Amino acid sequence: MPVATFALCALAIWEAYARTSGIAPQVLPAPSRVLREGWAFRELIGTHAVPTLQASFLGFTLSMVVATVLAVVMDFSRRVRAALYPALVASQTIPIIALAPLMVIWFGFGLGPKVAVVALVTFFPITVGWVDGFKSTEAGAVQLLRSMGAGSWQVFCKVRLPSALPSFFSGLRIAIVYAVVGAIFAEYVGARYGLGIFMQLQKNSFRTDLVLAAMFVTATISIVLFLSTYLVERLVIPWHFAARRLTDR
Repeated sequence: MPVATFALCALAIWEAYARTSGIAPQVLPAPSRVLREGWAFRELIGTHAVPTLQASFLGFTLSMVVATVLAVVMDFSRRVRAALYPALVASQTIPIIALAPLMVIWFGFGLGPKVAVVALVTFFPITVGWVDGFKSTEAGAVQLLRSMGAGSWQVFCKVRLPSALPSFFSGLRIAIVYAVVGAIFAEYVGARYGLGIFMQLQKNSFRTDLVLAAMFVTATISIVLFLSTYLVERLVIPWHFAARRLTDR
């Protein structure tokens, strides 16, 4: 596979440079050292990964529920959409690094601020996915159902919702990666456990190898979560995959 070949070549170059250039391991450790030290500290890294996953899951679940409700309300009411959509866009102009300390001040150092940060970071892509999906509904299908006496809710359930699901999953894939990043940013500001605080502690101890090991774990979690959305999508809307397969031929 081209991706695997590129990754192996990059790691080989990195390994060779770290071993032959004389650079200090505190500055740039070799991949073999990162793997060795990461495995040696696997239990500690796993302990810190649990609260990060917890905050990511809870915040992502909360954002998915809130985003879905908002998107449905905006789909049924143009006035609500005109009022809320600009506010949603404006909410994304606030940097996470500035938002996280405020959450700690308001909600303390527990799980609450981390969940809030993850929810605020992830709900926008999901909302946009739903809204754009509803807009992509074919007008002819809607008119056909209305001509048969279908009400607004029946049209929504039978046409608009199924049409919006592919766009929803596209937004979901973006949001689920942001969830882990948002949790780590929140941990940087205030946490006792988590991959974010683990990386911060190891950075202060000049253990670059363990920082990179934690980054590898974070990247692995994000990739697994990202790929899992394709499995869920295949189970929820199998017709979309069948249509895509025919189009790609």
